Amino acid sequence: MDQRLVREHYIDACSHADAALYLFLITVCDHQGLSYYSDPVLMQRLAMSAHVLEQARNNLIRLGLIGWRKPLYQVLALDIEHSFERDSQVRSGQGGPMPIAEIFKRIAGKRS
Repeated sequence: MDQRLVREHYIDACSHADAALYLFLITVCDHQGLSYYSDPVLMQRLAMSAHVLEQARNNLIRLGLIGWRKPLYQVLALDIEHSFERDSQVRSGQGGPMPIAEIFKRIAGKRS
């Protein structure tokens, strides 16, 4: 498991239900992070209502920890350039070069 989950405060933004769903998904996913467990099975295995499962799933998606398109879940790699601690906005998914000054600021731990 990636220590950035704690170090970069992703876990701080998770409820118990979010963390339970995430742990289950990383445990059962294949080498590509894919899991085909259905919502009814997840609800039964995690003792969650449909509403709690939906909230947990939506929060994990918002944090950029999983992707979901019914019936498929995918555990996503933690973003190297951003972290929840430094950038709590929803990620746009747009990449591109970063100015060298910004790289040095991040290395030094300064916020832009």
